[in-house]
Amino acid sequence: MTAFGIPWDRRMFLLIAGLALTLAALVGFQVVRNQNVVDAVAIVDITGSMNTRDTGSPPGSASRLQAARNALVDLVQSVPCQSRLGLGVFTERISFLLFNPVEICNNYDGLEDALSELDWRMAWQGDSYIAKGLYSAIDIAASLKADLIFLTDGQEAPPLPFTGTPPFEGKLGDVKGLIVGVGGTEKVPIPKFDDEGRQSGVYGPSDVPQDNRIGAAPPGAETREGYNPRNAPFGAPPESGEEHLSSVKTAHLTDLADKTGLTYVELQKSGSIANALMASAKKRVVPTSMNMAYIPASLALLSLILLYALSLVGDPRLTNRARLARLLPSKSGA
Repeated sequence: MTAFGIPWDRRMFLLIAGLALTLAALVGFQVVRNQNVVDAVAIVDITGSMNTRDTGSPPGSASRLQAARNALVDLVQSVPCQSRLGLGVFTERISFLLFNPVEICNNYDGLEDALSELDWRMAWQGDSYIAKGLYSAIDIAASLKADLIFLTDGQEAPPLPFTGTPPFEGKLGDVKGLIVGVGGTEKVPIPKFDDEGRQSGVYGPSDVPQDNRIGAAPPGAETREGYNPRNAPFGAPPESGEEHLSSVKTAHLTDLADKTGLTYVELQKSGSIANALMASAKKRVVPTSMNMAYIPASLALLSLILLYALSLVGDPRLTNRARLARLLPSKSGA
């Protein structure tokens, strides 16, 4: 086959196709499609038990706070651009917003830096009323019209009173999002730190409250050793218990998820929380422009590869004898 007097074969076709596809890739073209994105605020528990080292790979190589920070960095890397993320911390009984949700791709470096700076020394109190902190975080998310990611090990300090979890006064399911349980399932000691931030040991039974002594005494308290209706209505403090040991409180956090309409995810089992957030969040649909230049570029590369392969095989119109004659030197020139 010829075109304009020029022999036309497969190699010529591949060369022209590769050139045309390369030009198409250089010009580029866009495809607009709808993309689901999320607006969320992450509240991180920075209380003392989050210093417990029972996470990471291998287990015990990282603290729970480190695992929470890493999970949020992975989230920022995994959710689509135009999603927004805000950040806050929880300690004592309230959550505190550090900054409002910002677009994740344009602000990635700032988000990563902010997450790396989260530290237990930012806490203003040592108590850890998890349920009240969660309810406070839900109020923050509702005011921002955002979903919530609440990362905690779920350890109440002091323990819950005999009346159980305080009631949730908000609207069930009004705020969507996740409660992320951080930590291992085995009870391990909680590290103790000095004023300089150096670990000075671990907490013992006498270092933390082993029961809740706030409010009314529980029924039957009068039968406890050391009971006094005026000076010791709860009886004598217990000498032993396990509140100085810590593990992720799955049952408590699952109960809080049921009460609030959030979704519970255990970080140790899920690894990444991005899919869980996208499944449970109130998604926002935005048009997204995608550069599709990689398609003609890939086809151009394929054309060149095929062209090179055909050059190795040789001209299919030549016989084996003709190919050999081309390779051997001409005797007429000897």
